[in-house]
Amino acid sequence: MRTLAAGLVLALFPAPATIDTYLDRALDATGLPGVAVVVTHGDKVVHATGAGHDAHGNAVTENTPMRVASVSKSFTAAAVMTLVEDGRVELDDEVHDHLPQLPPRITVRHLLNQTSGISDNSVDIAKLTEARTLADYVGLLPPVNAAEPGTRFAYSNVNYNVAARLVEVLSGESYEDYLRRHVFEPLGMHDSLAGGDAPNGFNSLYGVWFDRPELGDGPAVGGSGTVVTTAHDMGRWLVAQNGHGPFSAESLATMHEPSDVDDYGMGWQPDGNGLLVHSGNLWTYNAIQAIDPETGYGYAVMTNGAALVDDTSTILAGLIALSRGEAPAEPDNTRQLVDWMLAAFGLLSVALGVLGVVRARRWAERRRGRRSWLTAARLVAVALPALLFVSYPQAVSFISSGRTVLWSQLWYFALPLTITLAVAALAGIAVITARVVRLVSVR
Repeated sequence: MRTLAAGLVLALFPAPATIDTYLDRALDATGLPGVAVVVTHGDKVVHATGAGHDAHGNAVTENTPMRVASVSKSFTAAAVMTLVEDGRVELDDEVHDHLPQLPPRITVRHLLNQTSGISDNSVDIAKLTEARTLADYVGLLPPVNAAEPGTRFAYSNVNYNVAARLVEVLSGESYEDYLRRHVFEPLGMHDSLAGGDAPNGFNSLYGVWFDRPELGDGPAVGGSGTVVTTAHDMGRWLVAQNGHGPFSAESLATMHEPSDVDDYGMGWQPDGNGLLVHSGNLWTYNAIQAIDPETGYGYAVMTNGAALVDDTSTILAGLIALSRGEAPAEPDNTRQLVDWMLAAFGLLSVALGVLGVVRARRWAERRRGRRSWLTAARLVAVALPALLFVSYPQAVSFISSGRTVLWSQLWYFALPLTITLAVAALAGIAVITARVVRLVSVR
């Protein structure tokens, strides 16, 4: 009965032209430079396509290389599971036995479930960005102030980069080669590679997209976010994740099921609507993948632009609606609105700064004879943007659920916010300087 129902769903699925039309509308609405998508069902690719352009001015198609960021984690989990299937490691083996830089009691399962006790706060993330190989990366880890393994979930790229290094140690091959030979090639993903080449992605500055090289902030080949692939290849991957590939049913179930302390599996997580998903955000690319175990559908959305607003989930929701015979919600250009608001705030800061400097003498004369603490308080109030800017990375890290965000990274996806805060801070400093100079001169 379920097979019949699934077949009816596939028969009712809109023609590829309908997906193309939706993707064109989404591209127009969001203003993204380029998008590639794929929809699969069972053992078939329903449609893989692209729209927009890359940094070279070429049309984005189903064969355009795209960086998929943290979607890479599910590939790393699959690579580890091939070693498990070959009997070269057990999920409950301690990683310390193979990588002594790691604390004892952390198992392979803990790494893939993100329950190792390692978080961004337990290591020096800034130091790790200096590594250019996985061996260097693991060598730079100590000291690791990990919590008790298996007791709590903490999402960190460290877990999956360590897992990739473990693949190298156990296999005697580079992670890049192992992933290619044991995951990509068996699936027919011939245009996919860890650390592969892709055109420059894009960042948005006050609504204007411009291309720039991806930020190098760690190993060129890693397990947490360095896979470059295409919509065509992602179709083969999604088909395999829905049980039509070389992975055993047991391995798929292990990768998809949650851990004992969180709903995160091994590179997959339920979204609350019956799907398993994983998103990825780099500094110039975004991506998201999803599979529906009940209906056998699979979806992937990849964009070559990264901004404060990530539109991949919105486009994914539209594809899901189409697969269910529903009218997709029209995407909007929230990114443009946010950028314009930040631009307006930046211009207002400049105007208030100029006004504050021009009126500094008048302000200082009005402060003459008044309580000094009140004058100091007014100066501190003007200094708030500068104080916020100084603590900007820490503030962003705090609202990012404990993920460490570095200064260099804030000049990419968050560029309009960073520049706006910098302008506001400079305007405040200019006003404070002018007021202090005038206060000294009138006394």
